[in-house]
Amino acid sequence: MDGEPRRALAAGVALLERAINYTLGSLRVVTPATLCRATPCAGWNLEALLDHVNDSLRALNEAATGHIVPYARRAGRLRPAGDGGNPALLLRDDATEVLGTWAGTLTSDLISVHDRHLTAPMVAAVGAIEIAVHGWDVARTCGEHRPIPPLMAEELLDLVPLFVTQADRPDRFAAQVPVPAYAPAQDHLLAYLGRDPNWPPRT
Repeated sequence: MDGEPRRALAAGVALLERAINYTLGSLRVVTPATLCRATPCAGWNLEALLDHVNDSLRALNEAATGHIVPYARRAGRLRPAGDGGNPALLLRDDATEVLGTWAGTLTSDLISVHDRHLTAPMVAAVGAIEIAVHGWDVARTCGEHRPIPPLMAEELLDLVPLFVTQADRPDRFAAQVPVPAYAPAQDHLLAYLGRDPNWPPRT
């Protein structure tokens, strides 16, 4: 691979790396006591959200080999329910592995995602959106204020309409949340993905 494809892949991997590093910071505040808390993802507690992030990381690792297997065929949950462990510790290890795998990815082949075929830079961009926004979810669930870095939020906001459309609602994403036009890029990104940037709502 050379020229423009190489530059596109390098940019995608760099964005994914920044998203993972941001989320690693959020995972540090998770404790076993927080796993039962509600999250900005309606209907999911923190344990279920972390299990979903685990699946996303595994899918990203598989993507580096050129094919993502369906979720149902992927090995199970982060940990047996109720064993008192902290799944965030395992996620941190998995995230580090993903960084190493993608850093060595030099393929120009299309990657199969269910019935779709995406380029490696596109998969890296989708992964960055997913991982960064869930990093925000985790931090807010644990009561931490960890804004997505402004420059990264702007880049993700530019990309997200390419991968999330109205056809994805309400199955994959909730309805877009209205925010003021002058709101920061992070708020527009979260709102586009069906999240209240001010979660949890004040009572």
